Amino acid sequence: MNEANLMEVRGLSKAYRRYRSELQRVLGWFMSVSPLEETWVLRDVSFDLKHGEAVGIVGQNGAGKSTLLKMITGTQRPTCGDVVVSGRVAAILELGMGFNGDLTGRQNARHAAALFGMSPEEIDLIMPDVEAFAEIGDYFDQPMRVYSSGMQMRVAFAVATARRPDLLIVDEALSVGDAYFQHKSFDRIRQFQRQGSSLLIVSHDREAIMRLCDRVVLIDEGRMLSDGPPAQVMDYYNALIANRQGHDIEVQRLNDDVLQTSSGSGEARTLSVSLHDASSGRQLEDIAVGQEVELRLVIETHAALDELVVGYMIKDRLGQTIFGTNTWHTHQPLTDLSAGEKLDYRIRFTMNLGPGSYSLSTSLHSAATHLQNNYHWLDYALVFKVVNASEPFFIGTSWMPPRIECLRSASHACDEQDHGRDRTA
Repeated sequence: MNEANLMEVRGLSKAYRRYRSELQRVLGWFMSVSPLEETWVLRDVSFDLKHGEAVGIVGQNGAGKSTLLKMITGTQRPTCGDVVVSGRVAAILELGMGFNGDLTGRQNARHAAALFGMSPEEIDLIMPDVEAFAEIGDYFDQPMRVYSSGMQMRVAFAVATARRPDLLIVDEALSVGDAYFQHKSFDRIRQFQRQGSSLLIVSHDREAIMRLCDRVVLIDEGRMLSDGPPAQVMDYYNALIANRQGHDIEVQRLNDDVLQTSSGSGEARTLSVSLHDASSGRQLEDIAVGQEVELRLVIETHAALDELVVGYMIKDRLGQTIFGTNTWHTHQPLTDLSAGEKLDYRIRFTMNLGPGSYSLSTSLHSAATHLQNNYHWLDYALVFKVVNASEPFFIGTSWMPPRIECLRSASHACDEQDHGRDRTA
């Protein structure tokens, strides 16, 4: 095993087999026996996870993600392939897995900690932290059958992270529960990452994947399709979801750092995308904070369309969504279009973004989202830079200039005047 790697997955595959009899199943453990039926849910998945690295696993429901994590954690045996992990692993897989509804939260927490390999003395030491982090009050000593799913997740996460693991594995559990505890959980995960822990996370939450992960592995129908930078893999995954009708997905390299993904039926296409100064019409590459701009899209139809919705989305340099909308939500879809029509869209807005590099994606579809009748989705349709030319210094990706007022009590105001006189005396 490479010393730089915390985990190596090699050729991991899983098949569920049905035999003619239980005897044949048992004989299959020792010799080659042809099953009556064989269903492969995972085929030949291989990747490495380095010390301190965070890797996301994405894919549609039924792609094989949870099966992959169960084999990595050892709760399922692979049909073939190997997993090698060097270090302590903590996993939060199916919510409530291993919990007994008749036991209290405290009793379940002690049992789960023992399964993580902690001694009774270690469990005694961590229990106050588990109770404090879970923040479920008196419920901690009540039967878990009265818990909500969010409360179960709180206990599960608190136990799994009571000691910093070398590898933390999370399977969608953090999508359950309230926003406060999700933020608290992500803060602990980031703290562990800074201290050197690795992370393997399954999530449908693009923003969580973009914030936490260094790489993303895309699984589809049991096979690994991609392993690369989060923004590029998530763009490809987005196109894959939109093209369930079987349309082609095109990926081309714009430069050394950017892969552009486009997809769709081609019944309408975006021909050009540009940003202009709203007053003069001058085309822009660098845009000032707070500048009034006009986004121009030229679109051509290649087939008769019952409905056309045009959308755009702005992402930061890490691929996180800053803003997006479309003409469905602005109540401006077009209907009854003929093939060969050319449409010129002008979209005006204020560039209320902080300094930095941004990209703009466009979408042509029907109804509310591009998941229905995706005509043309284009990532990195435009890359632009925002600069702070004249505004007071600020940080962040949003420009929200404040008006600040301070009302002080009369006593403080007098003190201030007295100090002023002292300084001028």
